[in-house]
Amino acid sequence: MPSPARPLRKLGFLTIGLFDPADPGRGHESTLEIIELGERLGFDSAWVRHRHLQYGISSPVAVLAAASQRTRRIGLGTAVIPLGWENPLRLAEDLATVDILSGGRLNPGVSVGPPTHYEQVGKALYPDTADAEDFGYERVRRLLDFVRGASASGFSGVEGFEAFSDVVQPQSPGLGRRMWYGGGSLGSARWAGEHGMNFLTSSVVKAGDGDGPLDFAEIQLSHVREFRAHHPDGEAARVSQGLVVIPTDSASPAQRARYEEYAAKRLPRTAAPQGPARLLFAPDLVGTSAEIAERLHAHAAFREVDEVAFALPFSFEHEDYVQILTDMATVLGPALGWRPAS
Repeated sequence: MPSPARPLRKLGFLTIGLFDPADPGRGHESTLEIIELGERLGFDSAWVRHRHLQYGISSPVAVLAAASQRTRRIGLGTAVIPLGWENPLRLAEDLATVDILSGGRLNPGVSVGPPTHYEQVGKALYPDTADAEDFGYERVRRLLDFVRGASASGFSGVEGFEAFSDVVQPQSPGLGRRMWYGGGSLGSARWAGEHGMNFLTSSVVKAGDGDGPLDFAEIQLSHVREFRAHHPDGEAARVSQGLVVIPTDSASPAQRARYEEYAAKRLPRTAAPQGPARLLFAPDLVGTSAEIAERLHAHAAFREVDEVAFALPFSFEHEDYVQILTDMATVLGPALGWRPAS
C-alpha cells in the first residue's frame, strides 16, 4: 500500500440534507442531528450542500445558524453556495452573523456560474436584470471584499439617533481566511489561489479538451497543484477533497447490498466525460475501511491533501448515515492516520 505524502489531519463529512415535502421539518432535524453526531464522534467539520427549488437545503446559512447553537466545536461549512442566486453584500452579512454566533467556526464554500435551469427561473430571480447579470468570478471577488472589510457604502457616521458603518456588520475576525471556492477546473483552481481562498475539490472535475486517456485522480492532482502554485501560502494552502465514501464495517447485509447497488447505478457515468462541460465523475468508494483506505492511499490527489470532507450518498435513511459516520470516525479515519478531535 503506498503511503500518503501528507498524513490526514482533518476529517469532515458532507450531507445533502434531503426532506419529504409533506414533512420538511423532520428532514431538517435529521440534518441537525447528524451534525451533532459528527461532533460527538470527533469529526473536524460538517458541511451541507445547497439545493434551490429542490427537496434539500435551500438555506444552508440558516441551517448552520441552528447547528451553531447545538454544537460547540465542530467546523460548519457550505459546499457550496452557488453565488448566482445571491447578493454578495447581503450574503456577507449573513455569513459574518453566523460566524459570530458559532464562535468563529464557519467555513463558507461558494461557486460561480448561472443558476441551474436559468432559462426557467431567471425572471423570478432577477425580474429586471435577468439578461444582464454577470455570473463570473466578479461575484466572488465582491463577496470576499465585503467579508474582508472593504467599503460597502459611501456613508458612515451618526444620523439622528442611529450610527451607520461603511463596512459590513458584524465584522468577524478570521472569516476572510476561511472562505472556500468549490472548483473543478484548472482555471477555478488558479483563480482561488490567486485570491487567497481555500479550495474544495469534489468527486467531479472538468476533463478538458485533450484527446489522451482520462485519469480522474491525475486531473484532480493537477488542480491541487495549480491552486497551490498561485496561492500566497504555497504548499501550506488548504485543500479539502470530497469523494463519496461509504464504509461498510458495521453495516448490515441489507445496508451493504443497498450501498453497492447505489454505487453500481452511478458507476457508468465515470467511464467518460459527461455533457457539454465534459464533467468527469469519480467512482463511489464502497467497502470496508481497510479496502477504502487502500484505494485512497493509491489516489494521486488524496496523497497531496491533509483534509477531506467525505460526501454522504443521497437518499439514504437516517440510520444509514449514523452507521456510515460512525465507521468513518472509528475505523476509516484511524486507518488514514487521523485522530478524532477531543
